[in-house]
Amino acid sequence: MPDKRPRPRQKPILPSWFFPGFETIDAMGPVEMLGSLADTMRFVSLDGGIVKSAQGVPVMTEKFVSEDPVRILLVPGAAPQVLPKEKAFFEAGKAAAQKAEYVLRVCTGSLSVAQTGLLKGRKATSNKKALPMVMKRVPDVNWQKKARRVADGKFYTSSGITAGMDMALGFIADRYGENEARRIAAFTEYRRSADPADDPFAAG
Repeated sequence: MPDKRPRPRQKPILPSWFFPGFETIDAMGPVEMLGSLADTMRFVSLDGGIVKSAQGVPVMTEKFVSEDPVRILLVPGAAPQVLPKEKAFFEAGKAAAQKAEYVLRVCTGSLSVAQTGLLKGRKATSNKKALPMVMKRVPDVNWQKKARRVADGKFYTSSGITAGMDMALGFIADRYGENEARRIAAFTEYRRSADPADDPFAAG
């Protein structure tokens, strides 16, 4: 039976930044968990239009407008070789992250935000296979080598791919209560890892 109980209603969530080659589950896994919190679920990218994931899934996106309200900014990751390098991407992403009430980064999406300078001195994590590269590129972040997810102020980061769903549920537990996180996990039939330090994929 579908869960018909009232759900929290908030300002729009922008699952961003979508860019060519993003990892599908990095975006859509958290979107599934966060969808119950949004008045409007929007998909945005730097230029708008159709953006294809690494698996070839086409997603119609809107062009990001800096004046748009941003409450929760979701940043998916991708294979390092296809991560965006354009200056305009980082300038717009930094502006959105500064404006957002919360910023959630999945996998190598943490690198995209770290390269804007917003994570300097903060704790964060990333995909463990990519972590040596991430640490080398942005050494001024307090990278956590063993963590499923990390929260530091308004910034949330997660390890690789499926960890984004645990991060989203951890965010929901922090902001809306553990019962709400458990309800969503049960509704989606997802076996959640609630312990942020439970990182079976940590290297070393």
